Amino acid sequence: MKKALAFDIGGTKIYCTIINENGEICDEILKFPTPKKLEDIKQLLKQEISKKENLVDVIAIATAGAVNNSNSAVIGSTGNLPKGYSNINFQSLSKKRVFLENDANSASWAEYKLGASKNTKVSVMLTLGTGVGGGIIINDKLLKGKSGAAGEMHFKMYNDKRRKCSCGSWDCFEIYASGTALKLDAEEILNNKNVTTYDVIKGANNGDREMMSILDHWQNDIIAGLKGLANIFDPDCIVLSGSMAEFINIEKVEQEVNSDIVTTPTSIRIAETGNYSGMIGVTLLALAEV
Repeated sequence: MKKALAFDIGGTKIYCTIINENGEICDEILKFPTPKKLEDIKQLLKQEISKKENLVDVIAIATAGAVNNSNSAVIGSTGNLPKGYSNINFQSLSKKRVFLENDANSASWAEYKLGASKNTKVSVMLTLGTGVGGGIIINDKLLKGKSGAAGEMHFKMYNDKRRKCSCGSWDCFEIYASGTALKLDAEEILNNKNVTTYDVIKGANNGDREMMSILDHWQNDIIAGLKGLANIFDPDCIVLSGSMAEFINIEKVEQEVNSDIVTTPTSIRIAETGNYSGMIGVTLLALAEV
């Protein structure tokens, strides 16, 4: 059975393990803090690859940032990775094929093959965390766009420059739908810079009406974005993943989205493949090519 040495590279941590062609984890999962220096990231990857590349058929890397259509290079990095990250020659790190894909795209592929969007033709997946990632699958293919950067959730929600987004623009979906957005909602409504997302969730769970209202406000912005995505892609389902997805009222969101779209009704679902979906998805993509 074919196997991959899989990595998931994010701004704060890097995961690594061996995964087979069925998406099964076959080794212990290693976790490292993401180094702050570019050379240290390269050294960490090279070190782990050298230990296990002879045991696998391919090196599969799910990474923050857009990845080109040949799955060989990062063409756009995120601000929480070191400067120059997109210039890394990943293939030089191993004698085996090194296959890259964006982390959200990878996770969406895991859901499509093994999870919540299995057996669908058209699906959209959103990863709700500190930011918002996205992956779109149409007729058994990832929608990558002309360069590989499709699926970025930076469409406009408002036009009056309320909030500056991580991408440098103003009022993108990400800055209203992420964990960061929930904190900003709370700060603005309570006029308190020290409030946290944890405070909001804890208060809402304890029946605090003000915190429940803040959570509803955040969820309503997510609903507005989902309506747009449903109208554009007419998906079988929209899958929500990431640390913030568990605080979404799925039934309410699905009802409100479907009450105000021009396409046929869609299904809103919670992701099923877990914290390692990025590594699982990129493994399945990579092993399909070797």
